[in-house]
Amino acid sequence: MDEYAETNRDHWNELASINVKSDFYDVDGFKKGKLSLLPIEREELGDVTGKSLLHLQCHFGLDTLSWARLGAKVTGVDLSDKSIDLARAISKETGIDAEFICSDVYDLPNVLDKQFDIVFTSYGVLLWMPDINKWASVVSHFLKPGGTFYIVELHPFVNVFDVEKDVTGLKVKYPYFHSPIPDKWESDGSYADKDAALTHASYEWTHGMSDILNALIASGLKIEFIHEFPYCCYQRFPFMEKRSDGLYHMTGDKEKMIPLMFSLKAVK
Repeated sequence: MDEYAETNRDHWNELASINVKSDFYDVDGFKKGKLSLLPIEREELGDVTGKSLLHLQCHFGLDTLSWARLGAKVTGVDLSDKSIDLARAISKETGIDAEFICSDVYDLPNVLDKQFDIVFTSYGVLLWMPDINKWASVVSHFLKPGGTFYIVELHPFVNVFDVEKDVTGLKVKYPYFHSPIPDKWESDGSYADKDAALTHASYEWTHGMSDILNALIASGLKIEFIHEFPYCCYQRFPFMEKRSDGLYHMTGDKEKMIPLMFSLKAVK
């Protein structure tokens, strides 16, 4: 494991301890039967009953276990050993059958020898991948012929804007196009708990939409659809508000100004 991956693992181990206690994840609600999945992925991926599902970058497994509640046979994977320990504990406590594996996405073919009906990943996953083509090849590797890949993710365009706590508008600050040299982030607060104190930095990479699409196509997948959305799964900017749909929207004249998330479905 290189320096970047080690740093990001430490970062996510720290986040796991913070996020599992947050209102954002509402683990107590999940244990009482609530699903953590948003309507977007439930509607677009459809019925998963009886299907094998691999969840890449699963954090501490609430979405993985939610798919299991909906009838899938699930395997969750994450770089963070703390996250995987929490996922296994929640699985045991709730009695929801699931397999959880601690592994870097790129190393997973050396750890797991199986193919799946569905490969799923969501919300803040691609920025941790230094090599988008290698990521896509791993996705394809784990899909059965005719299998489905589905991702719902932050739109890469949103990464160009300043996200400081006091920002009042959309201000371009970062490049859109990929660089092999990652950005180093040292900041307080988690997306799930903005008041949390963090001690570990993180490294992130940007990937433009064409990079993502071309990587999946080159890996042998056929794109069935791509959708863009003017709302977000968390409060990306301080001038966003949470609405009754459980998603965060721009306010005033900024509403529907830019794409904040996208979803994509592809088949092998």
